[in-house]
Amino acid sequence: MPSVEIYTWQTCPFCIRAKQLLDRKGVSYSEFSVDGDEPARDAMAARGDGRRSVPQIFIDDRHIGGCDELHALERAGELDALLT
Repeated sequence: MPSVEIYTWQTCPFCIRAKQLLDRKGVSYSEFSVDGDEPARDAMAARGDGRRSVPQIFIDDRHIGGCDELHALERAGELDALLT
């Protein structure tokens, strides 16, 4: 099983949507809440091509992007291959 990491804010609707998709697929993930934690957000941005928006999702250290990118992979039928 790949390592899935997601950086979130607790009340972010896009974060919630991304986690719901992962939950529906039965994927376990490590969640890092960056609410008000600028050093954590800086670390996230350093890993994510400078992107400071949330969520930022990584599968096996590969930067996937945010909620829209995650759902686009699912629609294209490419997400399952990354998760196996």
